[in-house]
Amino acid sequence: MANGIVVDTIAAKILEIRGKKIMLDRNLAKLYAVETRVLNQAVRRNRSRFPEDFMFILTREEINRISQFVISLKFSKNVYAFTQEGVAMLSGVLNYTISLPKAASPPATNL
Repeated sequence: MANGIVVDTIAAKILEIRGKKIMLDRNLAKLYAVETRVLNQAVRRNRSRFPEDFMFILTREEINRISQFVISLKFSKNVYAFTQEGVAMLSGVLNYTISLPKAASPPATNL
């Protein structure tokens, strides 16, 4: 039952922007148990590993559109959005050594 709850929690964080299913940097930071700034710093240091089909920065208009659901976004300079491929790359970039349960991994949620 716990895995079902985790999958439901992750699935609730998936948004559709620019015709792609994405997860926001702050939600992934919580999932990987790191601060959002640490996650974003790892992405900036490895920018070449994140082409636009893996990750993109939301425009102010996109942030305003979804900020009614995520209030803290209004005050963020940059908000990164990660596709399924970007989530997979991110786990490698973060050197994440603790694997997520198979049922909770982002690909299992049809991101």
